[in-house]
Amino acid sequence: MKYFKRIRVNVPVEPFLTEIAAVDDAWANATGRQEKIAVQREALAVPLRGLRKSMILGRARRDVHESRWTTGSVNFPVARAFLEDVSAELDADLSRAKIVCLPAGKRVYPHIDRGEYYRLRGRYHFVLKSSAGSWLKAGEEEVRMKEGELWWFDNDQMHEAFNDGNEDRIHIIFDLLPAEMRSRASAATAAARAKYEKAA
Repeated sequence: MKYFKRIRVNVPVEPFLTEIAAVDDAWANATGRQEKIAVQREALAVPLRGLRKSMILGRARRDVHESRWTTGSVNFPVARAFLEDVSAELDADLSRAKIVCLPAGKRVYPHIDRGEYYRLRGRYHFVLKSSAGSWLKAGEEEVRMKEGELWWFDNDQMHEAFNDGNEDRIHIIFDLLPAEMRSRASAATAAARAKYEKAA
């Protein structure tokens, strides 16, 4: 397959699901994803890492490389430790991350993640819950990801997801900046800062 690669299998998911269940109204605390991103309107999300607003420097959000842990992420130490472990194993910088719930019968509509931020990074899905296996399509390829599996996929391709199961589908979705892309991200930020300061 060109657009998908399985990274890990049989990761125990119970600690992650227990952690999510222990947070009151976890899915109701952040609604920006479904309110602001049309193709994501049927998905619910808990942001773990988001863009660093102080580093926007006049750029579109899709071009901001810097990220940071959200305030609410302190409630998810198991998820945070997992993300840090994966990024260290793959020699990559942890970027944006969220826990995403796609209810039964709902979908993420076809789209490409555009912008400089995405061009330099890899997108990963870690499946926590999926009764039917998580269907995802990128380009002309389709997979069904199983609980406890971690996958990379190419979000430069047109991609979509659909929960054809009868229960919520829950993933941790995150981005990693590979070591070989660090200098490009730093140079882009430096150029944006110089332009922003010159205009100010």
